Amino acid sequence: MSDASITPARYDAVLFDLDGVLTDTAALHAKAWKTMFDEFLRRYSLAHDLPYQAFEIATDYRSYVDGRPRYEGVSAFLESRRIVLPQGNIDDPADADTTYGLGNRKNDMVQDLIDAGVEPYESSVQLVDRLLADGIKCAVVSSSRNARRVLDAAGIADRFELVVDGEVARERELAGKPAPDTFLEAATLLGVDPERTVVVEDAVAGVEAGKGGGFGLVIGVDRLDQADELRAHGADVVVADLDELLA
Repeated sequence: MSDASITPARYDAVLFDLDGVLTDTAALHAKAWKTMFDEFLRRYSLAHDLPYQAFEIATDYRSYVDGRPRYEGVSAFLESRRIVLPQGNIDDPADADTTYGLGNRKNDMVQDLIDAGVEPYESSVQLVDRLLADGIKCAVVSSSRNARRVLDAAGIADRFELVVDGEVARERELAGKPAPDTFLEAATLLGVDPERTVVVEDAVAGVEAGKGGGFGLVIGVDRLDQADELRAHGADVVVADLDELLA
């Protein structure tokens, strides 16, 4: 097992994923994805005289959606079911049965859930505060285009000098996770070497991105009972909660 000690002698920065790592919002995203896809799948199965097969969080969410940019998640899941829809446009209305329309529908749902309240993980906040006190830079790297909204709702936005989220990725034409581009962009903007930078992720796509970017330490946070998968895809260390890194 790799040494998970994060000290200034070894590392200059830590890049945190947001949903499921810093805030208890991964469950909100999973709920929004399931609600959106189940509604669509019911209509699609009736229209095409096919048996209805619900969207499963334990399999579909983890395999095709978790950690990926929103529209890529829609495409990956539809492809897994051999469903072909028009791509559409990014400004498609939420009731459009296009890749973008389904993604926008999910986004409307999750924004309503976020606005109802977001709680940060206490141990995650404690770890960030300790790292900052040690002079280690902290940033957020998230596929979500709602990252800043979540950070504000959770009351922790002021702790991070940099946020590279889905909006930044779109503006800078960065490939989303599992590609390492967003993590590498964050390291460049912070002025740190990836080999002296830690990535903290709860999604398989995220640990793949950290491993692919050559980061010095990739920590997987096992919120979904997938420790073996996180290790197999690049996590050097897997913890159940970030309080394990406070010792």
